[in-house]
Amino acid sequence: MAASRVRPVAATIAAAAAATAGVVALQRGERGLVENERGERGSALESVRRRIQAADGVVPSRQVQEASLMGSSRINPFDVLVIGGGATGCGVALDAASRGLRVGLVERDDFSSGTSSRSTKLIHGGAPYFVYRCEFSFRTFSGVRYLEKAVFNLDYGQLRLVFHALEERKQVIQNAPHLCHPLPCMTPCFSWFDAVYYWLGLKLYDLVAGPRMLHLSRYYSANESVELFPTLARKGPSGNLKGTVVYYDGQMNDSRLNVGLACTAALAGASVLNHAEAISFHKDEVSERITGARIRDNLTGKEFDVYAKVIVNAAGPFCDSVRRMADKDAEPIICPSSGVHIILPDYYSPEGMGLIVPKTKDGRVVFMLPWLGRTLAGTTDSNTTITMLPEPHEDEIQFILDAISDYLNVKVRRLDILSAWSGIRPLAIDPSAKSTESVSRDHVVREDYPGLITITGGKWTTYRGMAEDSVNLAIKSGKLNPSNSCVTQNLQILGGAGYDPASFTVLAQQYTRMKKSSSGKIVPGAIDSAVAKHLSHAYGTMAERVAIIAQNENLGKRLAHGYPFLEAEVAYCARNEYCESAVDFIARRSRLAFLDTDAAGRALPRVVEILANEHNWDKTRRKQELQNARAFLETFKSSKNAQFRDGKHTGY
Repeated sequence: MAASRVRPVAATIAAAAAATAGVVALQRGERGLVENERGERGSALESVRRRIQAADGVVPSRQVQEASLMGSSRINPFDVLVIGGGATGCGVALDAASRGLRVGLVERDDFSSGTSSRSTKLIHGGAPYFVYRCEFSFRTFSGVRYLEKAVFNLDYGQLRLVFHALEERKQVIQNAPHLCHPLPCMTPCFSWFDAVYYWLGLKLYDLVAGPRMLHLSRYYSANESVELFPTLARKGPSGNLKGTVVYYDGQMNDSRLNVGLACTAALAGASVLNHAEAISFHKDEVSERITGARIRDNLTGKEFDVYAKVIVNAAGPFCDSVRRMADKDAEPIICPSSGVHIILPDYYSPEGMGLIVPKTKDGRVVFMLPWLGRTLAGTTDSNTTITMLPEPHEDEIQFILDAISDYLNVKVRRLDILSAWSGIRPLAIDPSAKSTESVSRDHVVREDYPGLITITGGKWTTYRGMAEDSVNLAIKSGKLNPSNSCVTQNLQILGGAGYDPASFTVLAQQYTRMKKSSSGKIVPGAIDSAVAKHLSHAYGTMAERVAIIAQNENLGKRLAHGYPFLEAEVAYCARNEYCESAVDFIARRSRLAFLDTDAAGRALPRVVEILANEHNWDKTRRKQELQNARAFLETFKSSKNAQFRDGKHTGY
């Protein structure tokens, strides 16, 4: 037994020694490649930046975008038509548009309405799988599998895959600094073996990261750990706390990052349209190549044709449905997997520290993270079926509560849950493989029908690289002529260029929230630090435009007590972020539905009222919006007994 436990530690030490030379060699080689490409891409990148800046953050209207899509024809097609407005789809649109290609994108619901808004909110290079899971099987999970092949088989090509995830993590944070930030994550150790094992594993992770590292991992004593994480239990299920190991990954506001990608793509020249569904394909009668798609505007019911030289299927869990429009007998390449998440009050975790529980009863990882002023807890993947609005099962919610309660010194209660949701992750499989080992956390790009490229698998962290691979294949398939190579590695999204973390002070000092009271009287109110920081983080350099609306249009009132979301944000998002429904706002433009289901329900009437004024809705549409939004909120399993007023718990 002792020998079996020591073996992984020995393997980790051996891996560290063997990897060092490879890491140094690869980093030197990559520096040479970067120098060669810098001059070529620099001028192209500056050209794209100027194009985006010239628009001054004002995206074309939805009507203009739809007219642009309708303006394509068989003799004047788009270069690329993207189906799917998640992170990957919007990433493809931005990449292709920034290469000078003519690009269209359609999304049947809203940007980030599926998997991309229901993630763990982590931008990671694979540390949880890299270290924690290898104790159960050193060959099981992707982060470890790549490193194992690289080190023990001297396969530096596999080591590059590890580098790629770490590089993408760094770039995501740099390209959206207002929406992403490094987050320390703590793992409690209740035996000295675990402390040594995790410390060694994460030091190897630091070594592989090299210049891509966010911060060094380190060990904290039991007393230091409790100071950093006051609700951490000193006695766990397997003994007394010996200490913790802390490493750094990134955290994001996922749906706002996704919407930012869509808007940046639009500013770069792409014609993006949400609430527009591809319902069938057009094919060339002679070559059988796909040449376009029939599109239905789900807001108006209007149908029209869009033609393109290449179509990129980035529909996430629904990729197989799109593929079957081209070939009804297409073998599935999606293995759906779900992750359940719950939101708890802020007192469950400190503001600047996450908690990773590596050993739950069934072997899954459970995490607790501070997120937007609340605590996010959830699990890793489990098998599921594909649905439009996945709902968490009560037993999965209880599993999370039971798992985290073993590591906390506070009572964990079902009635404290403010919101709970489930997200479906499209793991990729090889339909020709005969074993389950074909299930992959890596992305797969393939053209299994002429003119139709499918991109699936992968993770949020690597969306940019997935998009680059897709566009590269599209260029080859359609014989396209881009004006330059990929420049998105250093292309900041809307709100990120020139962002200063201290910019919230300008909002607090120079703007006033003009609010309409219940009696109709207009009263001034300060933009306090909480609101100013929220606006700065959510909108980056566009935050002042929201503050101007709050001040000049009397939309400075908060939408829900205890939360910093303002009425002005509804108007801004309707005008500048393609917010076309109440659900679009409460779920994806703000995150109120994900943070507090009941608060979102209370805010709904006012959200609908503002959107109705912006979009000229009649009474029938207003009523329908309320019904749709309330039905949407029913899929979030919050506690009906939770008593929160002004963001503070008042129940017993």
